[in-house]
Amino acid sequence: MFDLDNVVAEDVQENDLEEVVMGLIINSGQARSLAYTALKQAKQGDFETAKATMEQSRVALSEAHRVQTQLIESDEGEGRMKVSLVLVHAQDHLMTSMLARELVAELIELHEKVQ
Repeated sequence: MFDLDNVVAEDVQENDLEEVVMGLIINSGQARSLAYTALKQAKQGDFETAKATMEQSRVALSEAHRVQTQLIESDEGEGRMKVSLVLVHAQDHLMTSMLARELVAELIELHEKVQ
């Protein structure tokens, strides 16, 4: 298993990195899915459940962001980490999930005000 707390970019095996990257994708996707579930709950008027679901979304996104931060720190801005298409894909998932959560939070707030 990839020891994310002690990453040394030159020592990262390709399979280990792919496993971490898949974790990024899974956590990011979970965060986005939970955010849209929360929006659906808010549209139905269940704001307490929507807020709880948004908290679950925040936790999943925080985990993905933590992994991303550790990967960036391990590279130290020197380009030592191999950049692959799947890593770029994971980054894309993370950024779209972050944007989705921000927008969904605003939409939930508007639904709450309208009701």
